[in-house]
Amino acid sequence: MTLFRRVSLRLLGLPLNSSGFLGKSLIISSPFSSTPNPNPAHGVHVFKCPDGLGIVAKLSECISSRGGNILSVDVFVPENKNVFYSRSEFVFDLNRWPRAEMDADFLRLSKLFNATRSVVRVPSFDRNYKVAILASKQDHCLVDLLHGWQGGRLPLDVTCVISNHERGPNTHVMRFLERHRIPYHYLPTSKGNPRDKEVFDLVRDTDFLVLARYMQILSGEFLESYGKDVINIHHGLLPSFKGGYPSKQAYEAGVKMIGATSHFVTEELDAGPIIEQMVERVSHRDNLQSFVQKSENLEKQCLAKAIKSYCELRVLPYEKGKTVVF
Repeated sequence: MTLFRRVSLRLLGLPLNSSGFLGKSLIISSPFSSTPNPNPAHGVHVFKCPDGLGIVAKLSECISSRGGNILSVDVFVPENKNVFYSRSEFVFDLNRWPRAEMDADFLRLSKLFNATRSVVRVPSFDRNYKVAILASKQDHCLVDLLHGWQGGRLPLDVTCVISNHERGPNTHVMRFLERHRIPYHYLPTSKGNPRDKEVFDLVRDTDFLVLARYMQILSGEFLESYGKDVINIHHGLLPSFKGGYPSKQAYEAGVKMIGATSHFVTEELDAGPIIEQMVERVSHRDNLQSFVQKSENLEKQCLAKAIKSYCELRVLPYEKGKTVVF
């Protein structure tokens, strides 16, 4: 039996306002609920607002007043910036705190602190994220995401796969998609015809898009029309080795570390806010083929981790071109 119980910030000697967190994160964890609940639901809430007094206290009060129990709170207040970020995980009873009332409670809190972002998610109750995957010829990231979806590791509903590359009916990808009734749309592109309109018509109702080694550039007009997040995997450690053939660029540069970068897509090529990066050591004994093999393994892991973090509400925009990832 655990010997720790949830205690207030005041008892911990921590300030109830957020000014004590300047330039750093605070993580508070509670291993169990003070009021046993045989079937607790799990909730996640993220918050971004101007920094001020009493934000943490009001967040805690909002949850506890409905019988909820906070499991962890991660708070970040950047140094010399008047902005507050938090991510809270909590358990609660859906009968005591219905989903619609939860939204209303957090909306009131959002208005109280003039929040620019306040999102709550109950994974066991809310639907999965609707996502379309765009991929070109290489399959490794696409296959990894499909298997992650199939195994329940990613809370996604894959609405379709879109590609500028035609795949034969007996390939592993096509058999998988047919077995799970996921549509595959082959849209060949050319320099003067990126097929943006057709892509938009197919993805307009999704929650976000994933570019799983999609080797085409989405136009600024498309991104503006879509208006939601697009997550890309780049087979290089940005900001180095932008554009095409980054593995070849890295190999020729004689680097000792290679990497993969998952980032949000913006109109500027390979310059969107970074969500996740992974690296692996290489040496003079590696050739271009082993570089590529190691790079592909990193790409799969990095993209899956970025999507999981995004779905778990761990990613928040921070200044221009940056993110906070809890």
